Amino acid sequence: MIKSSHCVRRLSILAGALVALTGAGQAAAGNANVYAGRWTVSEDKPVFSRRGLDYKSFDIAQCGRDYCGVSVGRSGRCGPTLFRFKAKTVSRQRGLVGHGRWGDAVKNVETYAWPEKGARGGRGMNLNLGDGHDFGERSGSMPKFSAEYSPVGAARCIAR
Repeated sequence: MIKSSHCVRRLSILAGALVALTGAGQAAAGNANVYAGRWTVSEDKPVFSRRGLDYKSFDIAQCGRDYCGVSVGRSGRCGPTLFRFKAKTVSRQRGLVGHGRWGDAVKNVETYAWPEKGARGGRGMNLNLGDGHDFGERSGSMPKFSAEYSPVGAARCIAR
């Protein structure tokens, strides 16, 4: 028992030193905290299609090396995994880019979080889901779904 705990401690120290030397862990962890947690639509009376209902509330948490969004039902039950962001996009300042479910199809998903004084949780987030990545233009790449979110606590659902 003692030998294995020393071995684990040495490995954790080595891993920590490697992360500190590369600086990659600090950049990713700092930005991930802006996105991590449970999010719910910030509108008072939102209206959703059948496919969009899964996006009313979701948890964003680390899943392996990446970050995933998992749908949260009305009773707090964990639902399907909705989207995945590659860990390397977490370190960017421009938001997260990945792929997400829309019914039986897979679409591009982008999300941007920002600090917001006076808002619930002190931050806000926008999520866009569609065929393109230029969701600001009026073209075929307009989002199929777009909503603004507020944080409501820690993520409890884990991607399957």
